[in-house]
Amino acid sequence: MTATRSQQSDLELDLFIDGAFRKASSHDRSQIHNPATGAHVGSAAKGTADDMRLAVETAAKAFDSGVWSDLDALDRGHILHAIGDALKARLPEFAELETRVTGRPIREMTAQMSRLPEWFYYFGGIARGMEGHVKPFKGGHLNYTQFSPLGVVGLITSWNHPLLIFLKKLAPALAAGNAVVAKPAEIAPLTPLLFAELATQAGLPAGILNIVTGEGSVVGPAMCSAPRMARIDLTGGTETGRRVAGMAAQRLIPATMELGGKAPVLVFDDTPLEEAVNGAAFAGFIASGQTCVAGTRFIVQDTIYEAFIEKLAAKVAGFKIGDPLDRATEMGPVISRKQMETTLDYIESGKSEGARLVTGGARAAMSGDLADGYYVEPTIFADVNPSHRIVREEIFGPVICVMPFTDEKHALQLANDHEFGLGASVWTRNVMRAHRVVKNLNAGIVWINDHHKNDPASIWGGFGSSGYGKENGWNALHEYSKEQNVVVRLTDDFPDWYGGGDRYS
Repeated sequence: MTATRSQQSDLELDLFIDGAFRKASSHDRSQIHNPATGAHVGSAAKGTADDMRLAVETAAKAFDSGVWSDLDALDRGHILHAIGDALKARLPEFAELETRVTGRPIREMTAQMSRLPEWFYYFGGIARGMEGHVKPFKGGHLNYTQFSPLGVVGLITSWNHPLLIFLKKLAPALAAGNAVVAKPAEIAPLTPLLFAELATQAGLPAGILNIVTGEGSVVGPAMCSAPRMARIDLTGGTETGRRVAGMAAQRLIPATMELGGKAPVLVFDDTPLEEAVNGAAFAGFIASGQTCVAGTRFIVQDTIYEAFIEKLAAKVAGFKIGDPLDRATEMGPVISRKQMETTLDYIESGKSEGARLVTGGARAAMSGDLADGYYVEPTIFADVNPSHRIVREEIFGPVICVMPFTDEKHALQLANDHEFGLGASVWTRNVMRAHRVVKNLNAGIVWINDHHKNDPASIWGGFGSSGYGKENGWNALHEYSKEQNVVVRLTDDFPDWYGGGDRYS
């Protein structure tokens, strides 16, 4: 059997502009390595500001042609469904490649990838429902609204979920009729590039999806400053978000910012302990803690606090850490040496600040091909103080903090004592308390007796330093559209305002 492109040992990809791969204007390339083994996976071109400007101009030309923007929403939906089908047929290939690029276990990637076609089915289906509204208007007029695409929109995506984050932005942007220029993370650009090729082969017109890879500090400002750029949608760190939001504000173009998080997990003592522990392990350590909604601050009722910690420590100690391509592996490495060193620095900070180290706390000792991998032991700190650095700052690694609470008011006080407001979860069997607590949590996404779940119809976005704007659902489709109000006079005669007489009525 012939190997598919992403199964080759070295995948060398260029920019994707106007429906085809093309060389960057520089000869520099970003080298991509497997964080578990150090093996070379491939490389991507390092685009320049000129490359970004070309991509935006290409997208603008394609948009202005009407080949996509003027297409009936039903026909756009058919193409989006075809893209979903094409992706579905290649899911194993994409899952294997993302495992090699990110180090996430193949069991995780397979589960996550299985959901991705749904974004194209969902938005392809609801695009036809972007109906205007007729509204009241006094004095013999018809008053209605209508939607149209924004034009060229820019997507800036992160490395932790390279394809998921890219596609959950892309699907509504395309469904609304826009042309897209995307900038994936420099260390994880391969699956977005391959997807662009797949989408074009499935029927997306050339120039409607363009991807420029490279350093964010180089191509990012060029994207934000491009005259035809009509919207920026970023997933990334909070400081990056502040810079990009500032550039968008200078242009007076709308933006969506999905930024950092430090999700609280509130565990009440009426939750079965085994369930609470299993939920905590999933919330805190999936993807080695490298998600913006990772459960990192566990706020546990004092009546079960020590029992919870003991059982969670035993659970975590039993994780099978190993080769991410082995389907038995439950936890892989973090994405890079830099991320490993950052995580280990936070662990040392927790120790020095006096938090109780329950388990973990070091680089994981691996052998063979994995000896140089960026593995960090899953780490639990207890008895943390809300002022501790490991509680205040986003770590983005397999490190969680546990603190006790006495009552509902105390739990909410601890949960909301933070600048971030992205995700949170509440674990309780008391339905009244669950809804009462959720209403008072400062988080844009809250799960009850669960964590991390996502769906194309479920809105996603945070508050405070976690950003603004919403992904998914009708909200995303509206944010990628502009709504125009139209007022039509229905009377035969237009009054002469300057013809004299009383014109106050």
